Amino acid sequence: MKVLLIGSGGREHALAWKLSRSPSLAQLHCAPGNPGIARHARCHPVRAEDPEGLLALALDLAVDLVVIGPEAPLVAGIADALRRNGVPTFGPSAAAAAIEGSKMFAKDVMRAAGVPTAETMPSAQAPCVIKADGLAAGKGVFVCRTQEELDAALPTAAALGQPLVIEELLEGREVSIFALCDGARVIPLAPAQDFKRAFDDDAGPNTGGMGSYAPAPDVDVHELVDAIHGPVLAELARRGSPFIGVLFAGLMLTENGPHVLEFNCRFGDPETQSLMPLLDDTLLHALAACATGDARSVDLRWSDDAAVTVAVAAASYPAAGDVGSPIAGVEQAEATGAYVFHAGTALHENTLVTNGGRILGVTATGATITAARERAYEAASLVSFDGARYRTDVAREAAALV
Repeated sequence: MKVLLIGSGGREHALAWKLSRSPSLAQLHCAPGNPGIARHARCHPVRAEDPEGLLALALDLAVDLVVIGPEAPLVAGIADALRRNGVPTFGPSAAAAAIEGSKMFAKDVMRAAGVPTAETMPSAQAPCVIKADGLAAGKGVFVCRTQEELDAALPTAAALGQPLVIEELLEGREVSIFALCDGARVIPLAPAQDFKRAFDDDAGPNTGGMGSYAPAPDVDVHELVDAIHGPVLAELARRGSPFIGVLFAGLMLTENGPHVLEFNCRFGDPETQSLMPLLDDTLLHALAACATGDARSVDLRWSDDAAVTVAVAAASYPAAGDVGSPIAGVEQAEATGAYVFHAGTALHENTLVTNGGRILGVTATGATITAARERAYEAASLVSFDGARYRTDVAREAAALV
């Protein structure tokens, strides 16, 4: 099977690594890719935001499957263009991807499906959560527990230039629940948790994610998928927009049961970097089955191990990234047995350099979360570039629980 993977981040590197291990893979291509992905796939200089270029590339390569990583091309309708031209595609249509592209649309779907979610508020009063309605690269959510936080958040949120959704602040434990969907069926992945805030102890602004671990303990993923993903999938199909791809629910496990914080229409980043090392080598079969609308034969198998991912970021992230700083220590980190997934890297005169906000995701596995966490931090400490930083508390509480 010839596969084209779209994207250039750490999520796509993890997917490329896993897809490259499939016994049914003949060729793996990626657009545009990154230096890490280039170890597993042939990379093509076509941007993920270039639908015409991606369609031309898929047709020229005569691929059997396109896998779309980022949300922006999905919301823009790249999956529709590919399917119209006969290219099997793992990723939702623009109409179905609106579950992430518009918080207001997602609220409407959840109300119709009877899925619990945070209540909207008529005005901004602390405590509350302010969200940009559309895509914001994980940086459009502002948790405001105090009036001071609210006063700081409002102008920043307004500067995004989008309608705003104001919600009640839910308290509890967050968990990320992913399900592969063929339009009618849902196949759950292992539960994960990510760490959105920039600094230790959940301080600072929201980011795309500073780390993750899997599996999240004491989570009945099948029960959650039946209660949340199933009804939403059915409602989207009822509206004539069947969802084919990954339906990702960010949940808050409250005293009153699970509530949806948000839906995403793609694999999570950095959760994917924690999930892929725990999954067997049948991912390609699963994605292809979903893309053709019949996932009844899919049987995912998971390791009994745990995985922890630590994002190594630029000094000023998320306010700004870093470009052109030489990166050292990747080979040493990999020599420990860890996986180093490239998120914001480039090659300059054969030297690996920074090229973004989150630069690398360092993932390690172990028999327990504690063991995986120790190995991940040991490996992350070996990576260096000017201003490199990472949170030191990823999975700390989970490790203490088990």
